[in-house]
Amino acid sequence: MSTRVEVLKTYKIYIGGQFPRTESGRYYSPKNKRGESLANVCLSSRKDFRDAVGAARNAFGGWSGRAAFNRAQILYRIAEMLEGRKAQFIDELVKQNASAKDAEREVNLSIDRIIYYAGWCDKFQQVFSSVNPVASSHFNFSVPEPTGVVSIIAPQNSSLIGLVSVIAPIIAGGNTCVVLASEDQPLCAVTFAEVINSSDVPGGVVNILTGKPSELIKYFAEHMDVNAIIYCEKDDANKKLIQEKSALNVKRAIFYDGVNWLDEEKSQSPYFITDTQEIKTTWHPIETVGSAKAGY
Repeated sequence: MSTRVEVLKTYKIYIGGQFPRTESGRYYSPKNKRGESLANVCLSSRKDFRDAVGAARNAFGGWSGRAAFNRAQILYRIAEMLEGRKAQFIDELVKQNASAKDAEREVNLSIDRIIYYAGWCDKFQQVFSSVNPVASSHFNFSVPEPTGVVSIIAPQNSSLIGLVSVIAPIIAGGNTCVVLASEDQPLCAVTFAEVINSSDVPGGVVNILTGKPSELIKYFAEHMDVNAIIYCEKDDANKKLIQEKSALNVKRAIFYDGVNWLDEEKSQSPYFITDTQEIKTTWHPIETVGSAKAGY
């Protein structure tokens, strides 16, 4: 009897609430340490990234304008859906070289991290806003506002927890994002896109691509409609490239190269939300008693 050939799953990309194949038609098959092919994974192109940025920009107005408590509800829904698919995520992590114990811990921590940021959605503005003392007859307020579209090169040594840890604070703060998943461990990223798609997240808020950072990092950094970029690796040459290309439109370059995403104390914080917030200051005149009488 002939040996049956396994039919590998094709993992597609996620853009604007849809699951297209890459326009380039290219794919690759990452392998685990045992030499087993994991799946057929799309090798995203520059055009895919541009489409994803367009989707993120179109979604930004609606997402940033939502009530903070509604964003919190949606993040909590993501955690609920991830909880319901724990077994699948654990299985994918095991395929990508994790032990069963470590895989379960990573999935549980990912769920808890999303809930953590769901809780901050309607609180961080109160914590980081201020009423500023000024030497004139004005009220002076400073409040954080989302910066816009954020491009993210996700941690390459993490399939799930790193991905979740960079996406959650971005969308909790009202931004939209385009994420390039781990090249060698992409399975959980695409499955997480399926979770997002069924979790009331509007199309375009989160866009997930798969492929090679070496091909796409330049475009992530130089695109003129991206407002900030997050890079999670220690490659100094790539950091320099990002800083140079980001200067073209003065986008914010953020580096998380020293973060252990499994560390519950140091890998979650409201400051990860404020990293992609702009501070808006408003001046409002105070009506004096004399001017009030004059008005009568």
